[in-house]
Amino acid sequence: MSTPTLDSVRRRGALRVAVSRGIRGLSLREGNGRWSGLDADVARAVAAAVVGSADAVEWAPTDPADRLGRLAAGEVDLTVCNVSWTLGREASLPVLFAGVTCYDGEGFLVRADSGITRPEELAGRRVAVQAGTTSAANLASWYGGRGLSVEPVAFATPGETLAAYAAGECAAYVLDRVALAGERAALDDPAAHRILDAAISREPMAAAVRDDDPAWFRLCRWVLQLLVSAEHHADEVGERDKALAQAAGTAGAHGPAVGLDQDWATRVLDAVGTYADVYERNLGPATGLAVPRGLNELWTRGGLHYAVPLH
Repeated sequence: MSTPTLDSVRRRGALRVAVSRGIRGLSLREGNGRWSGLDADVARAVAAAVVGSADAVEWAPTDPADRLGRLAAGEVDLTVCNVSWTLGREASLPVLFAGVTCYDGEGFLVRADSGITRPEELAGRRVAVQAGTTSAANLASWYGGRGLSVEPVAFATPGETLAAYAAGECAAYVLDRVALAGERAALDDPAAHRILDAAISREPMAAAVRDDDPAWFRLCRWVLQLLVSAEHHADEVGERDKALAQAAGTAGAHGPAVGLDQDWATRVLDAVGTYADVYERNLGPATGLAVPRGLNELWTRGGLHYAVPLH
């Protein structure tokens, strides 16, 4: 089986992916030119399945306001760019979300010496947001429902937003809390800033594709599901190598039906590992971000990631 997008990617020899312009832990171009982050690893997983190499990716750093527009216009094949799955986005654009990559919520980065411990204490102040995100709407909803308000100040890129906050132009930086952990780490003195405990919204960050190629949608969805299901199977079996081989074999048998070969799942797991590996490598303690998995745990450990069967 083939799909127009799959054929195009293979003719080109690379997957075109919209990512952020640089958020540590999600998608960031390192000094050696290599992209790192959870979003980047999801893109690599799709490239490994489709092209045969996790490195066969053409990265398209994109402003938040253009993440889905570039996808809709056919400039990229996949968007994995800390973009939240919402009805409004699917209803207004010819895109579909293929699956949640990271469950999160809108949060606040503030100066540690500000004395601010709760979102309510920011009422009446200027807060920095990225243009093209759900932040301004979330702020209006949350504060408005409490008879309060803040003044959102929008900036085009993550770099501009962080710079404005760091310069003291705004009392807080508002963004998904996982992304804020990466932004905080980019400041000159991260310890001088803290992320408030409260989240004011639900932000299921997800991978998106165009809605005109259902087979491509199905393919991308199952690459993502493989990462979660392989982690669950490893927990059940206990012997990691054996478990991953079994998961890859079960999923691989369905490869020809979705336009792939029987080794696609083996390539994906060899390239990026399970969802647990991807999360730990990009957001775990060794990264300096130490973002607890929380809702991003498997459902068997109190999280929201449910392993859809591969058989």
